[in-house]
Amino acid sequence: MANPSLILLSSFLFCLLLSSASAQLRQDFYKDTCPNVESLVRSAVQKKFLQTFVTAPATLRLFFHDCFVRGCDASVMLASPNGRAEKDHGDDISLAGDGFDTVIKAKAAVDSDPKCTNKVSCADILALATRDVVALAGGPSYKVELGRRDGRISTKASVQHKLPHPDFSLDQLNTMFSSHGLTQKDMIALSGAHTIGFSHCSRFFKRIYRFSNQNRIDPTLNATYALQLRQMCPTRVDPRVAINMDPTTPQTFDNAYFQNLQKGMGLFTSDQALFTDTRSRPTVNQFAASNAAFGRAFVSAITKLGRVGVKTGNQGEIRHDCTSVN
Repeated sequence: MANPSLILLSSFLFCLLLSSASAQLRQDFYKDTCPNVESLVRSAVQKKFLQTFVTAPATLRLFFHDCFVRGCDASVMLASPNGRAEKDHGDDISLAGDGFDTVIKAKAAVDSDPKCTNKVSCADILALATRDVVALAGGPSYKVELGRRDGRISTKASVQHKLPHPDFSLDQLNTMFSSHGLTQKDMIALSGAHTIGFSHCSRFFKRIYRFSNQNRIDPTLNATYALQLRQMCPTRVDPRVAINMDPTTPQTFDNAYFQNLQKGMGLFTSDQALFTDTRSRPTVNQFAASNAAFGRAFVSAITKLGRVGVKTGNQGEIRHDCTSVN
């Protein structure tokens, strides 16, 4: 049996390692090397956002998926000629191309400034672009810590069991998020990003057609909403059909997601669990009552998310092309 003292020491050293890397991040990291980085990224992101709103949820989801697997190192951006990169895993294959395109276009804009060429990491550009799409969609703007380096490793196998699934319970969500130093409140706030999210019918098909032998429809799902979902997702629906995760204000980053949970209108089981479980319900109610409270919690949570598994100093590299290692 493992020695409890050794386990405790290992956990402590792991946390120390994480904190020392994230401590090297700072908001003014590029003040001497690329002072205009934020305006360059913002301009490119805004242009892409005006072309398609999908830019916002796609970029936000890309950032989350990147940080949760190998840390915030843009490894999710790497392409593999044999289909064995992170982005090729089933949990990542649905990542919308507009998210990748946003980062690529922002990288090109940054590198077009001679002072900035190959000075800013793809990981930092993704972090900045995420902040910008949230603000463009009506959410809070916030300062972004910078100084991440790009990872050189991206494997399909590494994604397995690393991302939350639509049928997760509160315990499963808390276990996964806490492994990255995120609290239950952080998890609920980050789930609020679903306010501008979308999904495909296959991800919640069971909830509306064959939940259990006793209930064809998940009893925690609002009955009227369930029938609306059935209309949008008939049994032989095209799998490419996208459904808004917030049926009330799908193109506004606000607290309507939490108000919907109070009405039984969470699209995923993992969404609705935040309200049906009495341990997390008070936080849902707090965010539903105050958009400002949600905004503050989201900024705190996404800042912490941006520190997960970062590479700094001499670790990794500054990629010239976000889709391939140098």
